[in-house]
Amino acid sequence: MATSIEGFVQQLAVGYVAHGYWFYVTGWIPEDKDSCKIDEKLIQQYGVDVSKWTRCRRKKAGLANVQYLRYERFFLLLATHGPHWFFAEEPYFDDLREKPIEFAGYSIGCRCGQDERYHASVRLSRGRWKTLCSHFAWLALRPDASDVAAAFRALRVAPYAPVRRQLCQLLRQVNRRRKAAHLERIPVSVLRLRRSPVAPFRERTPAMGETGD
Repeated sequence: MATSIEGFVQQLAVGYVAHGYWFYVTGWIPEDKDSCKIDEKLIQQYGVDVSKWTRCRRKKAGLANVQYLRYERFFLLLATHGPHWFFAEEPYFDDLREKPIEFAGYSIGCRCGQDERYHASVRLSRGRWKTLCSHFAWLALRPDASDVAAAFRALRVAPYAPVRRQLCQLLRQVNRRRKAAHLERIPVSVLRLRRSPVAPFRERTPAMGETGD
């Protein structure tokens, strides 16, 4: 189980999506259910608890691998390309390349880059982006620039590349309004633009490894 939202997003994007885990189903464990027992059941049912070497052998043989990831009571089952009983038992699975996962204000998907290869993509979800734009439009014309700067510094978002672009766009919107009102502009230094990796789990387990190979 991931111990933080940032750890969940990092493990999903960097550990799994970047390694070809593009097919998924989401679920929510009811409050009256034992989440640890659900973990054990799903891990066993889909053959998640296998060694790295077993995953490598399956990959070389053209077979799919499956991963399980949970934060609190929200969980994901993810699979790579290839034959696997996951696709028979979860016929309504989604494809990250077509439908990103919306989680805790983030949109985690997979996009084709300039190198014509697919890469994990983490950005602020449409809803969160609209909320931030509305909030900072309201803050933008505060006479004291330190109030606006403090609001930017207080943002707790993981600055993946698409998120950094969104934050810079938000800052430009604010500064355009402040310039028109002859107010002091906000420096880019208020933005957190460097991401520090976090430990997604308390303990590593075979079922929840560091990467998704």
